[in-house]
Amino acid sequence: MTMTDRKAPLPADPIQSYKQQAKRLRETLSAENRPVSHGEALELVARQHGFRDWNSLSASALKRALPRNAEPGFAVGTIISGRYLGQAFTGEIRSVTALADGEHYRLAIHFDEPVDVVTFESFSAFRQRVHATVNSKGISPQHTSNGLPHLVISL
Repeated sequence: MTMTDRKAPLPADPIQSYKQQAKRLRETLSAENRPVSHGEALELVARQHGFRDWNSLSASALKRALPRNAEPGFAVGTIISGRYLGQAFTGEIRSVTALADGEHYRLAIHFDEPVDVVTFESFSAFRQRVHATVNSKGISPQHTSNGLPHLVISL
């Protein structure tokens, strides 16, 4: 999946669109003599879109549909790039939490391609989803042993 085909534009009412998908799925499965409840159909639609459940999908759809006037670049669904543990990445913000200090944000980021987080040549450990704290400039306060920030997001 490339960055250009990752997120289609949201319909005017994304939640209603997903509910219509669930209704069509329910009708199709019922016609095949495999009836499911509306709740089960919503869960299946969420999984088809890469979310663990309906609540996660609907929350993401609502956040993507709302104006992004908080911090630029720190909204669910935003495509970002930067460096994680010295490795270049592109990915998507999956969750954002403003921390109590008012200066930092906790982000969950899903990388397009897994990043090797080990620098030892005969061993690798790949991560595709990470949680990190950053300031409003997209730089983590935590540093590696060589003094570089764990995460730097290009804003």
